[in-house]
Amino acid sequence: MDESKEFRITPPSLLVKMAAIVLGALAIFLVVLTISQLKQYRFIGSGVTASNTISVSGMGEVFAVPDTATFSVTVHEEGATVGDAQDKATEKMNAIIAYLKDSDVEEKDIKTVSYNVNPKYEWEQAEACRNGYCPPGKQTLVGFEVYQSVSVKVKDTKKAGELLSGVGSKGASDVSGLSFTIEDEDQLKAEARTKAIAEAKAKADTLAQSLGVSVVRVVGFYEDAGGYQPPIAYGMGGDATVMRAESTKAAPDLPAGENKIVSSVSITYEIR
Repeated sequence: MDESKEFRITPPSLLVKMAAIVLGALAIFLVVLTISQLKQYRFIGSGVTASNTISVSGMGEVFAVPDTATFSVTVHEEGATVGDAQDKATEKMNAIIAYLKDSDVEEKDIKTVSYNVNPKYEWEQAEACRNGYCPPGKQTLVGFEVYQSVSVKVKDTKKAGELLSGVGSKGASDVSGLSFTIEDEDQLKAEARTKAIAEAKAKADTLAQSLGVSVVRVVGFYEDAGGYQPPIAYGMGGDATVMRAESTKAAPDLPAGENKIVSSVSITYEIR
């Protein structure tokens, strides 16, 4: 037998190595292919340039009755010394806070927003002006002023008028900034956004049909964050009222009206 023509059997270990190399190359190929496909996948804002687009806008509105009223209360007192002015202001503000708590306003809903102590001066003219000349005068310290303001949140809007009258009777110098809001607006904002998107999509479909093209995908989206509208407070002439405490002998009727939540969106679609 011719030894040169005998067959050589490949060792099993070499076959395993060759199979591993082939499988490794195949795995690398599949990874590269997957990455390539992902790059081509059409995500919003993925950076894939669209050659033909249309842009449309939409607006959604949701109305709801406010469930929270807020206002601010200020006490202003004067005294010969800082201590005197502070004692007077503290006495009145403590009475106001105690009244609010007795009226079921929670302590966490009463918040000090400012506390100021200022010297009070009066201008004294040393001599009367003569022949167009006025001798220099001087400022004289005559006492001190204390201003303390707290913001109040009321969960029962129907009690707002009663509370405004009540804090006035307890010595408040000013009551101002009444507004009606909704404690949790997230769901209302979502509803308004859904309506806005639906309106924009309807516009895009109508426009595409008129142009004889098809809407492919969304390539741009923007929402105007400034969609809150002030309360519609019927009979009040606005969303805020400023009142002097001296005029709070009777509890005013303060209708809360409705709040309007608005979402405005702009959507860009690729067309084909």
